[in-house]
Amino acid sequence: MDFLRPTVRTKLTALYSGLFLASGTVLVTVVYLLMSQTISGRVSLAISKSDVPELLSSGAIPATPLPTSPGIAVAQRMDALTRDFTAVTVDTTLSSLLIYSALALILIAALSVVAGWWISGRVLRPLHQITATAQRLSSANLHERIALAGPRDELTELAGTFDTMLDRLQHAFDSQRRFIANASHELRTPLAIQRAAIQIGLKNPSEAQLAEVSEQMLEANRRSERLIDGLLLLARSDRGIENRVPVELHRVVADVVEQHSAAAAARSIEVEVNAEPLLVLGDLVLLTQLVTNLVGNAVRHNVDGGQIWVRTNSRSGLQVVNTGQVIAPGTVPLLFEPFRRGTERTGSADGGAGLGLSIVSSIAQAHGGTVLAEARAKGGLHVRVTLPLRSSPSHR
Repeated sequence: MDFLRPTVRTKLTALYSGLFLASGTVLVTVVYLLMSQTISGRVSLAISKSDVPELLSSGAIPATPLPTSPGIAVAQRMDALTRDFTAVTVDTTLSSLLIYSALALILIAALSVVAGWWISGRVLRPLHQITATAQRLSSANLHERIALAGPRDELTELAGTFDTMLDRLQHAFDSQRRFIANASHELRTPLAIQRAAIQIGLKNPSEAQLAEVSEQMLEANRRSERLIDGLLLLARSDRGIENRVPVELHRVVADVVEQHSAAAAARSIEVEVNAEPLLVLGDLVLLTQLVTNLVGNAVRHNVDGGQIWVRTNSRSGLQVVNTGQVIAPGTVPLLFEPFRRGTERTGSADGGAGLGLSIVSSIAQAHGGTVLAEARAKGGLHVRVTLPLRSSPSHR
């Protein structure tokens, strides 16, 4: 039963008391053996230098009578009496030492149990505080922290680690709430467009109205499809990569830039590519999506007549730099949150679902890589992606 199960405090108390009792027993045993080996000689020497022999010979101290014989010298008789008195004295002393030591050991062992119980309680008090906080926490009060005070030791380090974990959990919960709210909003928008088109546009429509309503519903459907595809890709990349194969990232970059060349040319955006051989380990489909999102964002959020620089090499990985509007450095981390663009929630007017950089970050993390972004002083963004490398790629 649970109430019969020994607690950590009980185990620590038993350990402290057991160690003390074992140490005390060893100490008493060693003292007893040492005393038994040295006390006999010391008592004999002390008796020989005292008045005890004279008292024994005079009968003032009774001793075991020895048979009288004219052939026994007086000195032999005194030696026998001294040895007899020494034996009695040593035996009495050692017995008293053993009894008093045992009583003292029992008394102090009992005190050690009380002291061990109190000390273990004080030692385990921070753990009880950590446990109580962990049991009390839920999604509604993740802002609470242990904040354990005291000297820096293993327990305060544990509490600090727990608080750091709670910070990450709170950030994850907040991001999840924002993600759900924004995703719900994004999914409701095309549904509202379709409902309005059906309720208004299809009420006694003309042929022109039918064509217009059809186009509106198709665009709303495309918007929903892009959003769902982005969510599915984000969920897939979050699961991690099971099978990794060598991917020539420089060739992926060349193909993706070619796909976006028409869109860039339509806005007079100059694209400069410097793709040195770069072989990484990963999933070809996901890495292609990563490059596509970066290049697509660089085109979409650029200015007419702007520039894009795309570079790959084994030293700095993949880099995509673009001109564009000036971005406040403090808003750059927000760009990697789903459905965010700067400090505002993103929309889909430009054809995006607001998941581009979120997917880039998720794919990079799934590959064991990192994504770093910084705002350019003259406007635009500089994104650098590092991924696990393979040996030098083979050239076709």
